[in-house]
Amino acid sequence: MNSERYQFLNAAKLPGRINTEEAAWCLGFSPHDIPVLTARGLLKPLGNPPPNGGRYFSSSEIERLRHDTKWLDKASGTLIKHWKTKNERRPTSAVR
Repeated sequence: MNSERYQFLNAAKLPGRINTEEAAWCLGFSPHDIPVLTARGLLKPLGNPPPNGGRYFSSSEIERLRHDTKWLDKASGTLIKHWKTKNERRPTSAVR
C-alpha cells in the first residue's frame, strides 16, 4: 500500500468530496473500476461532469456503500462480468 493511500484511509475525517482514486481506495476497488461502476449506474458522481472531466463523489455516500454488503456484491459481480466480457473480446495470439 502506498503512503498516500495509507494516510488517506487513516485520516480521522474524510473531506466532503473525494476523487475517483480516493473513492476506489475507500471501496476496495481499483481506480480503473470506478468508471465501469459509474457507467453501469452503481456510482453517481457529484454534479454533472462532462465526459472528459474529473469525477468527484460524496464521501458520505461512498462510506455508506462501503458498508452495504448487497451493493458490494452487486458491484463486484458487475466488474467480474465486465472484465470477463472485455477479455473475451481480446484477440488471442496464435500458439506455435
